[in-house]
Amino acid sequence: MSNEAKTMNIFRGFLREAGYYDNPDITVEEQKSDNKKIQKLLKNASKSGMGKGYPDFIITSARDTGLVIVVECKADISKHVSETQDSFKDYAVDGALLYASFLAKEYDVVAIGFSGEDKSLVSLSHYIQICKTTKAHEYFGEKILSFTNYAEGLNSSIYKFNQDYNELIGYTKELNQELHERKIKESKRALLISGILMALRNDRFKAEYKRYGDTKALVDNLYGAICAELDNSDVPERNKEALKKGYDFITTNSGINNAKDGKTFLVNLITEADERINRFMVTHKYIDTVSQFYVEFLRYANNDKGLGIVLTPPHITQLFVELAGINKDSVVIDNCAGTGGFLVSAMKKMLEDAKGDIAKEAAIKRNQLLGIEFDDEIYTLLISNMIIHRDGRTNITLGDCFKQSPDDIKSKFHPNVGLLNPPYKNKGKGTEELEFVLNNLSMLERGGKCVAIMPISCVNDIKGASCILKKKILENNTLEAVLSLPEELFVNSKVNTVTCAVVITAGIPHPKGKKTWFGYCRNDGFIKKKNVGRVDANHTWDEIKRIWVNAYINREVIKNFSVMQEVTAEMEWCAEAYLTADYDDITLSDFEETVKNYILFNLKCNESAYEGFEDMEEDEV
Repeated sequence: MSNEAKTMNIFRGFLREAGYYDNPDITVEEQKSDNKKIQKLLKNASKSGMGKGYPDFIITSARDTGLVIVVECKADISKHVSETQDSFKDYAVDGALLYASFLAKEYDVVAIGFSGEDKSLVSLSHYIQICKTTKAHEYFGEKILSFTNYAEGLNSSIYKFNQDYNELIGYTKELNQELHERKIKESKRALLISGILMALRNDRFKAEYKRYGDTKALVDNLYGAICAELDNSDVPERNKEALKKGYDFITTNSGINNAKDGKTFLVNLITEADERINRFMVTHKYIDTVSQFYVEFLRYANNDKGLGIVLTPPHITQLFVELAGINKDSVVIDNCAGTGGFLVSAMKKMLEDAKGDIAKEAAIKRNQLLGIEFDDEIYTLLISNMIIHRDGRTNITLGDCFKQSPDDIKSKFHPNVGLLNPPYKNKGKGTEELEFVLNNLSMLERGGKCVAIMPISCVNDIKGASCILKKKILENNTLEAVLSLPEELFVNSKVNTVTCAVVITAGIPHPKGKKTWFGYCRNDGFIKKKNVGRVDANHTWDEIKRIWVNAYINREVIKNFSVMQEVTAEMEWCAEAYLTADYDDITLSDFEETVKNYILFNLKCNESAYEGFEDMEEDEV
């Protein structure tokens, strides 16, 4: 006869081995909780559908107050989990997921189903459900972890990241409206936020900013803290004064220095920046948050589009890091650094690969991240971004990448990876995008990898200026791959440019007869959500990225996705030109999608007609 008490005792033993009963911060409760909030949430969580729910174990921590672990046990191991996971009364996993669905209204939840009466023959399953979501996801393994490991694992999951990132984007929109109402110029808004984030690194300012007597004292100390962080940084001395000047508008701007309510406004702004932005950056390290504010603040001002500046979405910077094969020994250069998205993503990967080697981490930050930025205002954001991330600003140069000496850069740093998103020509005017690619390649060691994103029109030019530059690329370098990227990749920036990614090996002429890998990477799993933009709503990006990267590494030829093709400069460099259409695969939904895209294209061509459609979700069209 099954004995559930025996199963619970085995589980207690696992908790004891993992240190739960020895940790004064952790509370392990059985059947019910003294926590009033948990009591309220479980009030209607009965497995029979009526009355209170009584999980076998409810585990909380005084340190990680936003997380609850809930456990349901069954003696019979055959009653571990049902096929439909909705037999709440009879199966361990099903019951745990029921309780999680109620607790997730206020908490992140780890739900554990546990079954068996013999310690050597038990079954254990973990699921996580993020606060205020309706779906649980299988996660972790089959071993009980410490509460801290559960918290860290959940926070680093794609599910938690996507929720937190979407909330951050929502906050940028709220903040943009608030700063607009205070008549702070679009071009200054991202600088203000980056300055506040830098000032919050100053321990004295962070401890005292709420206590300054009036607006002037607070503003002066805010600017003083920014200057102090710049002085303490390893930014070249020649650039520090220019950087300080970039922030001195804070001391004169009337929207900030309003004597009537300036202090209240600033205190609230600093507090929210600490709670909402810094908290995100602590949880999800090395994500380029500054650029997200820059994109939002300028998306309606047309400044970034007018300058040809299109900032790369974080998931694409992460993809490029994988395509380039970056590791702890890479030396990365971005000659069009922008706000530093590629450098931040590269740094994250390199530090992870260092595996806690402190000396190696210091070397990465000191010698292995190189950036060049021409625009002084964006350079200020770039430096602040690196300071906020506490790393990598030593070798960031303000200047024209075409006026730098490639030989000097190679002899001093030996870069072997180039990452870039060059400025895009505006109405046909400006430097050709491929000129920036050639410039980056000139700075790489022989055999180094360059990964660049650019308008697909550049690589498809078969007789114009870009065609001549394509010839130059092939004369001295090897075209390894071209990936056609999602058509609406830059929709968050209100830019309609269709782009591709090119992967090039530096310094080795393209061998005659060599085939290049072309991938049709149009579907990254992201969808458009109203008031948020393109998001990984279904949490599929990690798997899609893995498939794309593996297909590239292995040069796989996959039906309707990738092809190997020998090309010359006079040929189009995109998968669409060489993939064979299989008309038997066309469905009604494909037809509907094409018609929808055609209608949207016509709307976008007529800006007055397009107003009101720009933030539509896909299912609203």
